[in-house]
Amino acid sequence: MATHCENCPLHKSALFTEVPLAERRVTQKFKSGELMVDPGTPVLSEGSNTPQLFTALRGMGLRYTTLPNGERQVINFILPGDFIGLQAGVMGEMQHSVEATTAMTLCVFDRAEFFNFFKNNPSRGFDITWLAAVEEHFLGDTLATVGRRTATEGIAWALLKLYQRGEALSLVREQRMSLPFRQQDLADALGLSLVHTNKTLAKLRERQLVSWMDGVLHVSDPEQLAAVALAEYKPLPKRPFL
Repeated sequence: MATHCENCPLHKSALFTEVPLAERRVTQKFKSGELMVDPGTPVLSEGSNTPQLFTALRGMGLRYTTLPNGERQVINFILPGDFIGLQAGVMGEMQHSVEATTAMTLCVFDRAEFFNFFKNNPSRGFDITWLAAVEEHFLGDTLATVGRRTATEGIAWALLKLYQRGEALSLVREQRMSLPFRQQDLADALGLSLVHTNKTLAKLRERQLVSWMDGVLHVSDPEQLAAVALAEYKPLPKRPFL
């Protein structure tokens, strides 16, 4: 049975702002259903003109783009609460692809109603704009990481970001969280070779800062990991979701 917006489990997360009941009902009218996909399933493809928009309700995935020579650049990692398909909603087609890493449950929205929803519900429209601004900021931080952080600093930064999101989503237990991505995904996100990524992770593990093995991320000292990443370890600001 599909999850009703009034009872959405994401509202229990410390990461998200409280959405008034009236606005949850507005979102429910915009929602056309739910989609469950298996690991490895393409959700959106680069260049596609998809009729649907999504919010990740459960599960994790990847955003990525592929160059003509077949090389892949991971843009970011999708976690619960992330909005998917905004590019198609605004620009008419996707400029990157989205793939499920785990089994995912996606809230589905009709793209044909996107602009009416935006126009008739300015507070919810502002939330979508806020999400786009945060995405832009994150991409800027990622560019700084690829261009200016060393491999050790960059991997520490990426794992810290994922760990902080996991904490806010109540996915962390005893400093451990499920992180079902591959080392190749991390390498493709940071512009590193798989060998370099593997060796750098081993060095961080030897320093007893972080361990990522068998799909489980263990951060033994988040503050020290943040220092290595040239970042801050502090609670994430609350964010809206659709």
